[in-house]
Amino acid sequence: MFKARYYKADGKKGRARALPDSLFDGVVNEDVMHQVVKAHLSNQRQGTAAAKTRSEVRGGSRKPWRQKGTGRARQGTIRAVQWVGGGVAFPPIPGSWRQKVPKKVRSLARRSALNDRAGNDRVVLADIPQMDKPKTQELLGFLAVFDVPGKVLILTDGNNDNVYLSSRNLSHVSVLRFGDESVYDVLWAHTVVIERSALEGSDAKSSKAKAKAKAKVAEAEPEVEEVEAGADEAATEEPEVAPEADADQAEEESSDA
Repeated sequence: MFKARYYKADGKKGRARALPDSLFDGVVNEDVMHQVVKAHLSNQRQGTAAAKTRSEVRGGSRKPWRQKGTGRARQGTIRAVQWVGGGVAFPPIPGSWRQKVPKKVRSLARRSALNDRAGNDRVVLADIPQMDKPKTQELLGFLAVFDVPGKVLILTDGNNDNVYLSSRNLSHVSVLRFGDESVYDVLWAHTVVIERSALEGSDAKSSKAKAKAKAKVAEAEPEVEEVEAGADEAATEEPEVAPEADADQAEEESSDA
């Protein structure tokens, strides 16, 4: 079980809090994280770069001069790649580099990234103070209490516009809603600051989901037992012999006698 430092809204340090096992289970799969980060970076490519080849450039259908006798190099079109205004030899072609990653793989990669930060004591729980208006200095003062170097990722409980607007002009601070962060966002940051209420809410939701799943399994078990009991009773019953079969058997015995 991982523990994280906890800071109150006034900046005072509280006792360390245990992180929920549903999210921080200690599993770190580097291969999955690498796969998801590669897909994330590939999906950022727009794929709109384009240029024309010599066959797509307008004009140049006529041979500029005759083949021989001019003393100049032979040319077939003024839209060749060596001419100004001509086509491009190997132009970029619009395309899509989008990669699809299964939902379970993305979930595993996200847990792995958070576990990596928690295992290196880079996860901080905090009660983010309520801000009446965006104020960058106030946010910097709050982060100075943590004494964390490098880039910081703040995960808030729902949308917090004032905190987000206060961090827009800070290149080393990123603010996202808890649950919307990608693996790239977590690995980009040196320290991850999570609002305590957001983590508690997610833990409660996961526990409710597990309870519902267990209830469904418990409801399905009696039905299976009833089906098995009916099958056993049908197997133990002796088959009834038809009366016609008994009469035929009696006639055969009398004829033999």
